[in-house]
Amino acid sequence: MRVYDSPVGVRVWGPLACFTRPEMKVERVSYSVPTPSAARGILEAIYWKPEFTWRVEEIWVLEPIQYFSILRNEVNTRQSRRTAEGWQKSGGGYNASADRAQRHTLALRDVNYVIWAQIELKPGVDEDLAKYRDQFRRRVRDGRCFATPYLGCREFTACFAEPDGTEQPRAELDGELGRMLLDLQYAPDRSGCGTPRFFEARLDHGVLRVPPMRSLVEA
Repeated sequence: MRVYDSPVGVRVWGPLACFTRPEMKVERVSYSVPTPSAARGILEAIYWKPEFTWRVEEIWVLEPIQYFSILRNEVNTRQSRRTAEGWQKSGGGYNASADRAQRHTLALRDVNYVIWAQIELKPGVDEDLAKYRDQFRRRVRDGRCFATPYLGCREFTACFAEPDGTEQPRAELDGELGRMLLDLQYAPDRSGCGTPRFFEARLDHGVLRVPPMRSLVEA
């Protein structure tokens, strides 16, 4: 995979965010920073092409970390197209009131981050990386996106813009964040089976540094 040494950046912010910790089985509890997969989802919502993948390198925290608790109604059952097609053929339907549960969410408020990432061309792609970098920067500058980016949950929409060069991570933010999902490593046989890869995340003077996937696979 070919990459540039200097990553591209985007500043994202919003009034609400929730990047759920996987060890919490029932209640949602957010990490204090976006996970690499959440950051990659924001980048792909702005600009995605099948010729490349995004590799997040750093996430800067620009504002103090503020938690707040909310109580939300959520449904217990995952909805699927197959189930809906079964109702269409044999009758029946979905009663949300009977499938509803109240769950607490410990989320974040008034968040502001800068995401730094590399564009990695996939094997066999013979294109100029600068083309994709320039297209991404134009889309960020113009406020264009393929889908509305969000901060962990779809209802927590994100604003985005180019970094103006004055952004500085919060130097007072230090500490371990625990295990964090980096990505899924899919089997080469195209079976769709994926192995989750985690890393020990920490904030270093307001910066989350994300290791490359190959370093975890080789470890």
